[in-house]
Amino acid sequence: MGLTLAWHCLNLGASVRVIDPNGVANGASGGIVGALAPHVPENWNTKKQFQLESLLYSQHFWQAVDEVSGLNSGYRRSGRLQPLMDDAGVTLARRRKESAKDLWKNFASWEVISSSKEWQLSSPTGLWIFDNLSALIHPRLACLSLAEALRKKGCEVVTNGKNQGKVIWATGVHDLDRISHQLEKDFGNGVKGQAALFKLKKPKSVQLFAETLHFIPHSDGTIAVGSTSERNYEEVGTTDNNLENLILKASKILPELKGKDPIFTWANVRPRTKSRAPILGKHPLFPNEFIMNGGFKIGLGMAPHMGKVLSEFLLLDRDNLPAEFLPAVCL
Repeated sequence: MGLTLAWHCLNLGASVRVIDPNGVANGASGGIVGALAPHVPENWNTKKQFQLESLLYSQHFWQAVDEVSGLNSGYRRSGRLQPLMDDAGVTLARRRKESAKDLWKNFASWEVISSSKEWQLSSPTGLWIFDNLSALIHPRLACLSLAEALRKKGCEVVTNGKNQGKVIWATGVHDLDRISHQLEKDFGNGVKGQAALFKLKKPKSVQLFAETLHFIPHSDGTIAVGSTSERNYEEVGTTDNNLENLILKASKILPELKGKDPIFTWANVRPRTKSRAPILGKHPLFPNEFIMNGGFKIGLGMAPHMGKVLSEFLLLDRDNLPAEFLPAVCL
């Protein structure tokens, strides 16, 4: 989120410094999964509308970043396939197809289809949901591309430095914990995730979502599977039997993974605000500073539009911050 905001502020003519003590692409942002998937098209609200706008904007955003950096963020609007498990699910999916026409307009579609496309998979009903709004990205590579693009545009990206000018905190769990502790109330918490990366060349395939797991076919000939959601954990960056169980489950869903060992595993803690929505606005602890945080599970998809809106608030006095995203919602 911090890198994304820096990009927008630079493009509005500001001088920007990014201070990241742990270095770029560490922490929750340096993951391997990268499912940019929409909320279901029903029970519409501000968060869902904001996410839709950000997902539609993301293709332009990441193309612009990669053009400047010369690197590959891994962004691709792949679409997503989901098996329908029973008749009730089919009925619900068909209803959502109609609501998607109203809510997503002509920008994207939600369909019920009888094919698993290029994947050799089974569905209990023989039917699948396919939406062409979902996209994917390689989180770690995206951070590296964005950081390089910022440097080429004259932005400092450093591990330490003095805060100057307008200060925006985009520090994930660190800030949620700090705010909760100092205000002595629950502002948010960390949720640990674990994921695995396998060699599997499906660079142009759609992504899958089955039995709560995302299967993300990256353009570099790998497929990422994840992730767990753990409220209780002891170690932040280590994997354990929760990941082993995830890998076993994944190999049962996707036969092509049977007998394969992961080439890389990942674990870290993602920021989940009390409201479950992103947080955007004045910092609860520092009246003259700002915060950009949250977006649990949807942060990568929300960041481009969040950065645009907050940069315009900071530099153009244009207040389009959603009321539901203001820190007061969690206080």
